[in-house]
Amino acid sequence: MVMSSVIYFPHYSSSTISLLGFSAVPLPYLNTHHHFQRRRLWTTPTKTQLRVSSLDNLKAVEVASPPPPKSLVPATDVVRNFYEGINRRDLAAVEDLIAEKCVYEDLIFSGPFVGRQAILDFFKKFIDSIIVDLQFVIDDISTEDSSAVGVTWHLEWKGRPFPLSKGCSFYRLEVVHGNRQIIYGRDSVEPAIKPGETALVSFSLFRHFQISAHPYKFVVRWI
Repeated sequence: MVMSSVIYFPHYSSSTISLLGFSAVPLPYLNTHHHFQRRRLWTTPTKTQLRVSSLDNLKAVEVASPPPPKSLVPATDVVRNFYEGINRRDLAAVEDLIAEKCVYEDLIFSGPFVGRQAILDFFKKFIDSIIVDLQFVIDDISTEDSSAVGVTWHLEWKGRPFPLSKGCSFYRLEVVHGNRQIIYGRDSVEPAIKPGETALVSFSLFRHFQISAHPYKFVVRWI
C-alpha cells in the first residue's frame, strides 16, 4: 500500500506529494501551523541592588601571624652539648639541658642525685676537683632514638688518654615546655681496682649462701 501525505505550509497552496511515482489522494487537510508554531518565553528582568560601603569606612586590621614552630634539638645533640658544657666548665649552658625533676645516678655513689639543682651542685664539685685540661671525649654515641641516648667515653689530658677513665652513660630525654631535656642519666665508670677472675670466684661463693629478703634487711646463711 502506497501512502501520500499533504502538509499545509502557510502562504502556499496545498498540493499532492506523490511517493514512489504514484499519485495518491490527498490526506485530510492538516494545519501544521498550530503544531509547529514557535513559542516565545518572555521574562521580566529583575533588578539587583548592591550596597557598596564607602572605602573611607573600611579600616585595615593587622593580625599578628603566629610565630613559627620551634624546632626541637635532636636528643644526640642535647647529650653532646651537655658534655661540651662540662668541658668548658659552663654550668649555665648545661642548666637548660637538665629537666627540673631529673634523676642522675653515678654508680660510684651510694644514691642518686635528684633534681636539677642537686645535679648542678654535683658537677660543680666535680669540675672544681679535676685538673683544668681534663676533658670528656665521646667514643661512640647512639643516634637512632629521639628519647634515649647511649654514650661511651673516656677522659683525656692535654690530648692524651687519661688512665682508668673509660666510662659509659645512658640518658633518657623528654620534651618539657617545648625543649628536649635530660630527665634521667646513669654513669658507669671504669673501676680503679680490677679484680679480674677474683670477681668470678666471689660470685661463685654465693652458691653456698642462702639469702632471705626481709622488709628492712637481708639475712645471709651458709648452706
